[in-house]
Amino acid sequence: MSQAKPARHKLLLITASSPEIRRVRRTRVLNFQQITMPYLAALAPVTWEVFHIDEAVTPVDASLDVDLVGITFHTPSAFHVYGLATQFRRRGIPVVLGGPHVTLLPEEAQKYADVIFVGEAEAHWTQFLKDFEQGKHACRYSSSIPPTLENAPMARKDLFHRRDYTAGRLFATRGCAYGCDFCTLALMYQRKVRKRPLASVAAEYASFPGKVIIFWDDNLANDLEYAKALFRAIEPYGKWWSSQASVHAGENEEFLEWAARSGCKQLFIGLESISQSSMNEVHKRFNCVEEYARVIQRIHSYGIAVQAGIVFGFDHDTESIFSETLDFLETAGVQNATFNILTPYPGTRLFKRLEAEGRILTRDWSKYNGREDVVFQPMRMSPDTLLEGYQYANRRFYSPQSVIRRLSRSPVGLWWTLPLNIAYTLAYFLGRQDRVHTSSKPNG
Repeated sequence: MSQAKPARHKLLLITASSPEIRRVRRTRVLNFQQITMPYLAALAPVTWEVFHIDEAVTPVDASLDVDLVGITFHTPSAFHVYGLATQFRRRGIPVVLGGPHVTLLPEEAQKYADVIFVGEAEAHWTQFLKDFEQGKHACRYSSSIPPTLENAPMARKDLFHRRDYTAGRLFATRGCAYGCDFCTLALMYQRKVRKRPLASVAAEYASFPGKVIIFWDDNLANDLEYAKALFRAIEPYGKWWSSQASVHAGENEEFLEWAARSGCKQLFIGLESISQSSMNEVHKRFNCVEEYARVIQRIHSYGIAVQAGIVFGFDHDTESIFSETLDFLETAGVQNATFNILTPYPGTRLFKRLEAEGRILTRDWSKYNGREDVVFQPMRMSPDTLLEGYQYANRRFYSPQSVIRRLSRSPVGLWWTLPLNIAYTLAYFLGRQDRVHTSSKPNG
């Protein structure tokens, strides 16, 4: 008679997304799956059965029968997550919280959790699960030294649930060497850049059956020599890929040559602002504004599209920054852009400075979304003017006139950039009509 297998512990992992942030992101045609939980699931011992809910796809059922719940989240979803955690804990189910907001405000998060992870989880995750089985786990795990990525596993492909028009998502490097005042990466990763072994990255890249791949790296141009070696390793697989990188990517011809040869179709470049004073202000001086046009032209010359990351609301920004930025993007022929309102996340140098100056307007974390709310007092304009300028930028950038102007100046990848721009145009204007309709409804 065969012996029965011991019961496995049930672990529910949640990639949190509050109703408010899902509404904010409704106009984003490309909303890529976050990869944290599928990677952590791959590190779970065989004694655990792992489930994953991505709230961008499926709501959380707080009545699920599980032994442990783990939630990762960003600042805008904090209050939503605290509510979820409370529901599970009332049923006697322990909750683990981690992610950027926990690292930024661990004392706050600890009030709503049985266990918190400060920093990156890999260093302690597997051991924590083993300790949990034996009832001897700690209440807080902190990564004082960023973990090595030498043994990072392949993510659990069955736990990716989002339809994001890609065949796969992975990362080759983690962290960024720079410490910009408004960025949370310096706090999360302590400005320590780690790299996975090339063979491991290439093997995971090759394992995806489809064509379009996203590298979920913070800055793929951190180590140019590593990046070029990576591109040579993945070139034989004939896939297309996209990632984000600093402006340094557009300054190195060999980087661009190998990126293009390996299938790069687009790079997200954090331009942030066309004001050099603003870049100096937030300690991002390596962004040389007068070189932007040449950097974009050089990237285009290799057949690679550019998605520009733009932030409005720096202390040097006046009302003219909006039209001047759009003039530049249209003249440069930028294919896509992501606009954000400057948001001082708690714990960053920017937050501390604005708090000391009495310019933080709210600590309602749900408003720290970078798109619908201004949470601080700008230096040279009102909060309403900043919000209106941000809305003007989106409205103008994805207007038919701007789409034609930009893509005719630089028709790189026109076969896919034109449909994508049209999709963004429709999504933005339909989403805007929905917001106007909703806001016009009477209360009650």
